[in-house]
Amino acid sequence: MKKLINAPESVLDDALAGIAAAHPALSVDTAAKVITRSGGGRPGKVALVSGGGSGHEPLHGGFVGTGMLDAACPGEVFTSPVPGQMLAAAQAVNGGAGVVFIVKNYTGDVLNFRMAAELAGDEGVKVETVLVDDDVAVQDSTWTAGRRGTGATVFVEKIAGALAEQGADLDAVVEAARRVNANSRSFAVALTSCTTPASGRPGFDLPADEIEVGVGIHGEPGRRREKIRPVKDIVRTALDAILADQPLTAGDETVVMVNGLGATPLLELYVTYNEVAAVLADQGVTIARNLVGNYVTSLDMAGVSITVCKADAEMLSLWDAPVNTPALRWGV
Repeated sequence: MKKLINAPESVLDDALAGIAAAHPALSVDTAAKVITRSGGGRPGKVALVSGGGSGHEPLHGGFVGTGMLDAACPGEVFTSPVPGQMLAAAQAVNGGAGVVFIVKNYTGDVLNFRMAAELAGDEGVKVETVLVDDDVAVQDSTWTAGRRGTGATVFVEKIAGALAEQGADLDAVVEAARRVNANSRSFAVALTSCTTPASGRPGFDLPADEIEVGVGIHGEPGRRREKIRPVKDIVRTALDAILADQPLTAGDETVVMVNGLGATPLLELYVTYNEVAAVLADQGVTIARNLVGNYVTSLDMAGVSITVCKADAEMLSLWDAPVNTPALRWGV
């Protein structure tokens, strides 16, 4: 294993210290392991809190800032944060208008955020939870009951975050977040496994000429393994699965993300995006907005995930609203 770390057991603490040093607009509590906007909660604003295991950067801490999250709770690598972190985050950013927990559908995350919501409620903080479950590759997996939460998390955080920034109430923010999730589907393909610092070895064996079709962001198995093929064929497989579950018709507008899993060159992501755009254009579907790059990663895994969200005018307007976070920034 070759990694730019001091020791496996200090990776999260060292990374949090680095985030604090690199982004003074954020407040990083290295003891509680909570990242918030500097200045705490804004009175009267609905607060958005998310989190999950580390190793998926920039998710979630990289999306804390104006127009997106108010706080993020990073767990150890590929390990859910604990309820105490989530409670501390909710308390730190609560402005009196309620808190929205945005939770990827992984068993540990779901259980711990649920417990934190109950604890926050006991202290008079109103919490609503939005579950993200956009991955159409498998229905159940090693880590989940039901679909996994993946790339749509970014869309939910951006669009719901913009609405909260504009002063919408708790019910409106929750409704928007759930609508984005309902309109989004994702599918991922891995070219290699990833290596966690603690294990020091790849999470699974994948022959040099094979790919994992439908992989999860922790390296969970997908639908099948098959021989490597031209990217146009891989994209067709992914989009066939997405569109079978969320049909699109000519004239529909979408937001599309072509996301690297951590070790995929941007050159290859643009090649992939070109194929995605061609397939959707052939069906008369418009890509109104897009992201191409690393947004939801899996440490050093090579591969790509594709997320497609059927977007209405309100979603696109909220997508365009100003955002200022370490990993996403425009309009400011």
